Amino acid sequence: MDLYNIRKELNSGTSIYDIPMRVTYYARVSTEKDEQLHSLSAQIKYYSDMINSNSHWEFVEGYIDEGLSATSVKKRESFLTMIEDAKLGKFDFVITKEISRFSRNTVDSIQYTQQLLTYGVGVLFQSDNINTLLPDSELRLTIMSSIAQDEVRKISERVRFGFKRAIEKGSVLGNNKIWGYKKDNGRLVIVEEEAEIIREIFDMYVNQHFGMRVISRILGERGVKNSKNNDLATSTIRNIIANPKYKGYYCGNKTQKYDYRHNARKYINPEDWVVYEDKENVPPIVSEELWDRANRILNKRGTAIKESASTGSYNNRYQYSGKIICMDHGTSYHHKIYRYKSGAKEAWQCKVYSQKGKSACDSPTIYTTELDEVMKQICREFIADKSNMIHDLIKIYTDAAGQSTLEHDIAKYKLEINDVLKKKDKLLDLNIKDKISDDEFEMRNNLFNARIEEAKEKIKQLEEDKEKNRSVADTINSFRELISNELEFEECISDGMADTILDRIEVEKTDKRNTVKLNVYLKMLDEKKPFLVKRKRGTETSVCAEPYI
Repeated sequence: MDLYNIRKELNSGTSIYDIPMRVTYYARVSTEKDEQLHSLSAQIKYYSDMINSNSHWEFVEGYIDEGLSATSVKKRESFLTMIEDAKLGKFDFVITKEISRFSRNTVDSIQYTQQLLTYGVGVLFQSDNINTLLPDSELRLTIMSSIAQDEVRKISERVRFGFKRAIEKGSVLGNNKIWGYKKDNGRLVIVEEEAEIIREIFDMYVNQHFGMRVISRILGERGVKNSKNNDLATSTIRNIIANPKYKGYYCGNKTQKYDYRHNARKYINPEDWVVYEDKENVPPIVSEELWDRANRILNKRGTAIKESASTGSYNNRYQYSGKIICMDHGTSYHHKIYRYKSGAKEAWQCKVYSQKGKSACDSPTIYTTELDEVMKQICREFIADKSNMIHDLIKIYTDAAGQSTLEHDIAKYKLEINDVLKKKDKLLDLNIKDKISDDEFEMRNNLFNARIEEAKEKIKQLEEDKEKNRSVADTINSFRELISNELEFEECISDGMADTILDRIEVEKTDKRNTVKLNVYLKMLDEKKPFLVKRKRGTETSVCAEPYI
């Protein structure tokens, strides 16, 4: 029966239960707890029996959503399917328990009931005694929906108050899946198997100077995967390094909802987080000193990436970024990923080639595996005295960190500022006593201000140099072990090693199709080291790097 005839019957006094219709139901619970699921099964049985027992009604299979909030309908698949089926004319009437089953959002409740009516479908909110087929239903629906929406607001405020109280008491909130921990009554308990991986991540990042991509690859090769059986994402590793919990600090108030009616969240700036030492509820997995060193490195690299992005450069983004140069154009090589049947391979192309194609630049592509092999060959062939190599490298960094004049220079410029301020005071006295004119006062005062600004700028630069040196000093001891281990060449060249010894690599084409010439320049040597990279097919090792004379 269509909507016109149904309303005609209702206006003549016929009960909704006596009108022949195709009837379905909508049931929903907001959580997946056992007691809620029991409630859901009870709803399903009740409405199925109710519709089937009415001889005037034709039963249409119901629509059910489990464990989803009523605040919004966006993720309620069965609800949205019901709307689409109504449009297709599969039923005439929907029965549901109450308005809050449809939505606690007033706009959504009215919008979807009106949409259903345009498809010729009415809704009975049984507990609220509202039948949208009746003329007074919209006013009553608006009032009841507003009450339901206000209840959501009150619940949201109570939850936020509960979160605030929990933070004050030190109860750990947030995600239950924290690498290295499990939750137990508001406290974190270390899961030793995962905690060992956390310690390795910090060690590789700080002491071995591996980048996050390399760490992800190393762990992945060892079988360390996320919940979806993929390698740990670099964002996951970054969040682990930045999480104060791993040094035994409580950390809360990291996100806030914009509005109780929506799930969108604002990520709060780290300086506004609630962070304090609480080793009782948050037992540390790494030392505070190691965590601090890791985050100094993280912040330094983050700043460098932002600065390079703002200038269109991508130095330090990948292991050889900014270090490969095209001899034809003098431009840098850009990182690429080539996908073959055998798998993905990292490659590098001239910037001009990347932008304009082969017609603009025919300099050869070079692969990361080839660059790694060249670096290993360099170390095997040219570093005859390993101990002297270590000594020279350590000396470079020790000398950089040992500049004792920085504190002296900073103090000198601060004294200069104080001296100029005293002269400004005397100058003002002279002007007040009419010993000098206003014009002369302004001219001299401007000169004094310029000297102060110049001194402040030099102090700022010296402070930055001091911070850089402190970062270098943090790594001097670990460099000794890093370089010693790296020169064994049991694994790939690390990001830290490439940065330490490599200045640049110049790429030249040759008259042979599968041969590329590389001129390698090391930071500790003045002369270049020419190499040929020969590509071979049909073997596992497709790279053969040898000195070129």
